[in-house]
Amino acid sequence: MLLTETSSPAVLAQLGDEFKSKPFIPPRVVTHGDLQTLAAYFWPGRFRPRDLTGDEVRMFQVEKDTQVLARCRWQPNRTERGTIVMWHGIEGSSSSAYMLATAEKAYRAGMNVVRMNIRNCGGTEHLTPTLYHGGLTHDVRAMIEELIDQDRLPRIFLVGFSLGGNMVLKLAGEYGDDPPSQLAGVATISPSVNLRASCELIMTRRNFIYHKEFLHNLKRRIRNKAKLFPGRYDSSGLRHIKSLRQFDDTYIAPAFGFADADDYYKQASSLPYIPRIRVPTLIIHAQDDPFVPFEPLRDSSIAANPNVLLLAPERGGHVAFLSADSHDEDRFWAENRLTDFGSILVGNNMKWSGAQRFP
Repeated sequence: MLLTETSSPAVLAQLGDEFKSKPFIPPRVVTHGDLQTLAAYFWPGRFRPRDLTGDEVRMFQVEKDTQVLARCRWQPNRTERGTIVMWHGIEGSSSSAYMLATAEKAYRAGMNVVRMNIRNCGGTEHLTPTLYHGGLTHDVRAMIEELIDQDRLPRIFLVGFSLGGNMVLKLAGEYGDDPPSQLAGVATISPSVNLRASCELIMTRRNFIYHKEFLHNLKRRIRNKAKLFPGRYDSSGLRHIKSLRQFDDTYIAPAFGFADADDYYKQASSLPYIPRIRVPTLIIHAQDDPFVPFEPLRDSSIAANPNVLLLAPERGGHVAFLSADSHDEDRFWAENRLTDFGSILVGNNMKWSGAQRFP
């Protein structure tokens, strides 16, 4: 994208106009949210495990007994470039298709790329005796501090997909008026900002297949953890757990000091934190997302925050947004808007003014 201005307000205004000029238009045969979600998953060239050539495998020590694994790809002059740091969705990994595709776009746009694995994900269950939950901002904060203090990275662009989106939005809100000066901005695709609402939707009859798959993977994780850390996890009751809520009530809530599943959902959801965000933030969420509801994002406090831009196409599914045209680098509209946003924030060393509202 060619910029004609360099001041922050002018750049943001031009970026808003750019987004308006590229609305999301789905293919006629792939308009439904479920079809969008499945089409993106099975799109040729994306449905295969692959890593970027030349990635560095790196461990971040986030607690005394816990490490999280990242796959990093650095530009030759890394300390002079912006860095995109990405967090995946529930039971995803650094090798999820949307993570890899976005990483490739961001690297070609001149950014350093750091693809994180949430605790236990991506084959890293042995790196921690603990589990993970959707509001675990401690790990995000710890790795950002390391990248700033040890790597001396000047501009960090924080990105999250689905559950990872909830985590990065919550952290941005926790920072409030005092974010690190190196945090250039935040962007999310299909974030689950209200965990209770997301859980309730995924457990409905229409989402039986999605629900069954998520629950199967979570149960498998407990069995694996029980083998790796004998005596710490009781897997004998897994056969009685029939829903994500039961799983969260039985395993996640007690593991992290929540009273129950409802207390976990309340404390870990990012929705109450979004009004406190003071860094430029992009939220992309389809109104027909099949299992992360859009309704919580209608909250008036989000529209009232001048630091948050919400793009809410009527169609697009979950972490999908497969476009009818390929005027962008490829047909994945949301990933391209996210890359545009990050390129502007980290590429022009902008100063953000909270009084400047996105168009």
